Amino acid sequence: MAKPANPLRLDSMLCFAVYAASHAFTRFYKPRLDALGLTYPQYLAFLVLWEQDGLTVKALGDKLFLDSGTITPLIKRLEARALVRRQRDVEDERLVRIFLTDEGRALREQALAIPLQVGEALGGDVEAGAVMRQGLKQLRERLDAALE
Repeated sequence: MAKPANPLRLDSMLCFAVYAASHAFTRFYKPRLDALGLTYPQYLAFLVLWEQDGLTVKALGDKLFLDSGTITPLIKRLEARALVRRQRDVEDERLVRIFLTDEGRALREQALAIPLQVGEALGGDVEAGAVMRQGLKQLRERLDAALE
């Protein structure tokens, strides 16, 4: 594989391509999530909880790659809006579990359109989206492994 003529050119940087794509996603999602009254991190938390309600705060943070200093305030804001409730674990009171309220579960129906709109923005090519997602997952895993 040939090396780029100038490895410090902005347009040759993989990190910048990922950064720019992240900003494009943020711009794409913002009006859709504003309609639901959610931020992007809150939306991600709901995606996890809609799949597996009752996770511990730590498990939710781990799935989202967020530390407790970030996930706890996020959960508190959702709890203040009565979208989730926190409850001490019955068997181990050191653990706090997060449960959706009826209002939090109801948001799922409104959010169903968002992945469909992403698919439309990608030209309806489901396989292309899956390939990109797998490539980004592999990129994250390789970068994480390089830190060890």
